[in-house]
Amino acid sequence: SKQFGLEDLVGGLITKACLHTLPKNGKKLNVDNVRVQKILGGGIQDSEVIQGMVVLKMCLTSVHRVEKAKVAVFNTNIEMNQGETKGTVLFKSADELEQYSKSEEAQFEKFIKGLAEAGVQVVVCTGSMSEMAIHFCEKYKLMAIRIMSKFEMKRIGRAVGATPIVNLTTPTPDELGYADEVKFTEISSQKCTVFRRDDDDNKMATIVLRGSTTHYLDDLERAVDDGVNAIKVLCRDPKLVPGAGATEIHLAKKIQDYAKTQPGLDQYAIERFGQALEIIPRTIAENAGLKPEQVVADLYAKTGESNVWGIDVNAGTVGDVVNCERPVLDCWDTKSWALKLCVDAVLTILKVDQIIMSKPAGGPNAQAAKAARRPDGYDG
Repeated sequence: SKQFGLEDLVGGLITKACLHTLPKNGKKLNVDNVRVQKILGGGIQDSEVIQGMVVLKMCLTSVHRVEKAKVAVFNTNIEMNQGETKGTVLFKSADELEQYSKSEEAQFEKFIKGLAEAGVQVVVCTGSMSEMAIHFCEKYKLMAIRIMSKFEMKRIGRAVGATPIVNLTTPTPDELGYADEVKFTEISSQKCTVFRRDDDDNKMATIVLRGSTTHYLDDLERAVDDGVNAIKVLCRDPKLVPGAGATEIHLAKKIQDYAKTQPGLDQYAIERFGQALEIIPRTIAENAGLKPEQVVADLYAKTGESNVWGIDVNAGTVGDVVNCERPVLDCWDTKSWALKLCVDAVLTILKVDQIIMSKPAGGPNAQAAKAARRPDGYDG
C-alpha cells in the first residue's frame, strides 16, 4: 500500500519473512515474529530478510559468533553492587586496602564464573555493564551484549525463550534461553547482532529496510505491517473477494434492487443503506483523480453483468479487476468484519431515542437572581 512501483519488491520481502516464521500446519501466523529494522542509507533495493532477530547493538567482547548457545537475560545493570548507605571502613595498612578491593573483585568474578559453569555463552543486560564485568566476560569467553531499551530486551527474551532476571544471581535452567546462533555482523556500516532460533513455534525473521530518509522508512514499515497482517488474515481464512470497489458497488446495487420490492416507508431506509456503500468506490475515484459521479454511474451500468467490475486507477476507467494481468483482491474476512462492525455502530446510534439537552448551571436560585437583575447590569 502507498508504494507504487515497489509492490513486487516489498511483497517478496514480506512473503519470504512470513514463510520462514509460519509453523508447519500454516494455520496461525504470529505477527510479532516478523520484525522490522530500519537502517538509514542505501536504497530500497538493498533491503533484505534475515532469519532471526536483529538488534542494532554490537557485542562488547571479542567473541563475535556462538552456535547452540545458552542465553542469560538480565533486566538490570551488570556491575559490582554499591552500598545503599554510606559506610566507613578503617584500614591500618596498604595490604588491607589491597585485600579489600581484591575481595570485591573476587566476589564479582565468582558470579561471572558461575554463569560460565552453568553453560551460559551469551549474556544480555539492560543499562550499563562495567569494565570489570566486560573483563571477566572476556576471561571466560562469554559474548556480552548491552541493550538500552527494556522493550527490546523483552523481545529478545521471548525470541530465545529466556526469563529476564532482576538480580545478579546464576540463573536456573528454566530461566535460561536457547539460540541456534548468535552472531555479530555489519549491515552498511551499522553494527548489529543477530539472534537465530530455528524452533518451529518461535522462528523469527527480520526485514531490514534501507532508505534515504526516516519518513520514507516509516512509510515502508507501515506497508510491511499491512502486508504481514494481510497474510495473517489469509492464513485464518483464505477466501478472497473482488477489490477496487467492485464488491461494494455490487452490494449497493443488490440492496437497492431489494428495496424496490418492499412496501411502505421501509424501502427508503433500505435504499439509503445501499447508497451508503457507494462511499468506497467514490473515495477510490477521488484519490485517483477521477470524476466520482461518472465512475459510480459506469460501475452501476456494468455491475449488473458481473461482480468483478471495479475501478482501474491506472487506466482511469471501469474494468474487470479479477480476470486481468494484475488482479485486485480483498480479504473476505476483513470485508465481512468491516460491514458487521459498521452495521452494529449504526444500530447503536439508532437505538438512542432520547435527546439530552444541556441546562444552565447554578440551579433555581441562580436563575431567579439572574431574572431579578436590572437590564443595564447594575446589581446595587
